[in-house]
Amino acid sequence: MANEGKDKADPLDAATDVVAGALAGAVTDNTVAKPGPAPSIAADGAAAKAPAPGAANSGLASVPQIVELADQLSACADQLHERIMRDIRAYDGSAVPAQVQATARALLEDELLLRQRANGLYADAATYIVKSLGKSQQNVVALTSAAAEKIRKIALIGDITGLVAGLLGLAGAAATGQAAPILVALDKIHTHVKDIKTHQAPASKPA
Repeated sequence: MANEGKDKADPLDAATDVVAGALAGAVTDNTVAKPGPAPSIAADGAAAKAPAPGAANSGLASVPQIVELADQLSACADQLHERIMRDIRAYDGSAVPAQVQATARALLEDELLLRQRANGLYADAATYIVKSLGKSQQNVVALTSAAAEKIRKIALIGDITGLVAGLLGLAGAAATGQAAPILVALDKIHTHVKDIKTHQAPASKPA
């Protein structure tokens, strides 16, 4: 990637374009319009099945719950984009280190992929209903909300790469409609959220 940071003519644009320009317009138009909620008709024309008795508290067991997950993943993508661009603009026209450029480029690509997968959930929500997840919808929403908050507040942007990978894994697992891979993905996100909290915790005072 060229070092536009040396051109002081327009410091803010130069800093932003270090990464944004590398994606050839993908970043500047990254806010993909969300499709409306999918109709409750499955791909084969049959009506989407209602949650089985006793599964009322199970997560991802209805079209609205799948759409809610897509909303959460889209919110995570929004936070990711804002966090990346804030990090780049912080250099205010000075040279952006190569490692920062590489991390930002990779995360911007992850952001676009996360949006694509969220949009896929919107479009085909009726086909991704999970019969028995074993986790409540409240638990799923709380975990993805915590992930979005970590992305927003993280001190070092490189620390969120594992968390973003976990969100991508959840989006892909949700598209299978199978409980097992979704639970694995949720567990990975939970682990990364805890690791980030531990990483940022202040050192304990000596006794």
